[in-house]
Amino acid sequence: MICSFNLYRCVAWDSAMESSETEGRTFIQAISEKYSPENFPCRRGPGLGIVIVPTGPQGSPMKDRLNLPSMLVLNGCGISHAGDEGEIAAFCAHVVELDLSHNKLQDWHEISKIVFNIPNLKFLNLSSNQLSDAVLDPDCAKTFSSIRRLVLNNTQVSWDTVHTFTREMPELEELFLCLNKYTTVTLSSMPCSTLRLLHITDNSLHEWNEVRKFGSMFPTLDTLIMANNNLSSIRDSGEILRRLFPNLRSINLHNSGLNRWEDIEKLNCLPKLEEVRLQGIPLLQSYTSTERRSLMIAQLPYVTCLNGSVVTDLEREDAERFFIRYHLDHSEEELPHRYHCLVTKYGKLAPLAEIDLRPRYHVKVEVRYEDKVEQVSIRLDQTVAELKKQLKTVVQLPTNNMRLYYIDKGIAFGPDELKYSTRALHSYRIQDGDEILVVPKKKITGMPKGH
Repeated sequence: MICSFNLYRCVAWDSAMESSETEGRTFIQAISEKYSPENFPCRRGPGLGIVIVPTGPQGSPMKDRLNLPSMLVLNGCGISHAGDEGEIAAFCAHVVELDLSHNKLQDWHEISKIVFNIPNLKFLNLSSNQLSDAVLDPDCAKTFSSIRRLVLNNTQVSWDTVHTFTREMPELEELFLCLNKYTTVTLSSMPCSTLRLLHITDNSLHEWNEVRKFGSMFPTLDTLIMANNNLSSIRDSGEILRRLFPNLRSINLHNSGLNRWEDIEKLNCLPKLEEVRLQGIPLLQSYTSTERRSLMIAQLPYVTCLNGSVVTDLEREDAERFFIRYHLDHSEEELPHRYHCLVTKYGKLAPLAEIDLRPRYHVKVEVRYEDKVEQVSIRLDQTVAELKKQLKTVVQLPTNNMRLYYIDKGIAFGPDELKYSTRALHSYRIQDGDEILVVPKKKITGMPKGH
């Protein structure tokens, strides 16, 4: 009888789950399935198993057995509704971070039911839920008032929705609005003075007239991450930039459309800017990687971190000196303002002497055999055995009856026998003008005196 009841319960649950896959599941069902230690499969293949959904916050048989961490990850669980609010409150009072990305949530009221019953929630990720048509009223937005980090990537939420949140969330510090297909920015009637970080990459904000609105919307903004927006230029004057972004410490403009050094110079007008990320911009495409970094460091005297790497004092000095020398051949009209500042600091530097530090591959040596001396060009990347083959026709000796001695004319020591057949010649540090002495094995005692 018990077996029949359990089988019935298994089949009933599977049927309910199959229906929920198309209609969506509740938040409570997703929690019970993922975090219950009692969850086990009742059918072959990828089954959802038995989940006993609690019936009330007090005395629930599941509450003590649910293994809920303070950071809940419920991405891609098919959630479309909150479910029993009493159960949410009973299970999730300790939860501080919640990931609900890639679900089926389309109604702010359903989301607010979840959030309202998690009083300690500080981080909420709603990415990739289709919320473009969802209407958010202020009372509903107040439910989110304790959240400090809100992620709305790929939700296509309107700016009206964003502004409703920023007005009703007095503790909001970080806002993520990536992949929302924004081409313009709508100003808010009320600034959000708590926001420190705005992450708005992978949109289509090409014009500075749109980007500058973030300054008045978020007056205490510390970090602006807007890579992959193809921003064409920075149009404001230095004075306006200082007024718009007085607290901006870090900016990411990766893969923007900036193509003038004047745009880079304007970043110096941001009074607190320390960190800049600027890769993949048209301006830098014609330079080598070393030139890019050096020229950028020299143009940004107050930046201490460029593209994720700390700028040391030594690197800055080298970059600034490189900047002066790089512009030595430019006409007076072409010289950037920064050039004159650096010349005041270091003076007009002479070009560096060109020194060829590439390894030598060929040298000319004197090959001495008995009374004959011949100039021979040898390759330094060959081995001793290969050198013997090269000299075979010069000295008319078979390689197995040949001993080679290297004589460095720059030192007073005796000859060094090249006795290891597989050793490369460059390891002997042979130079132009040195001598290779060839001695037949049966006439070693006839080595000339003075060597």
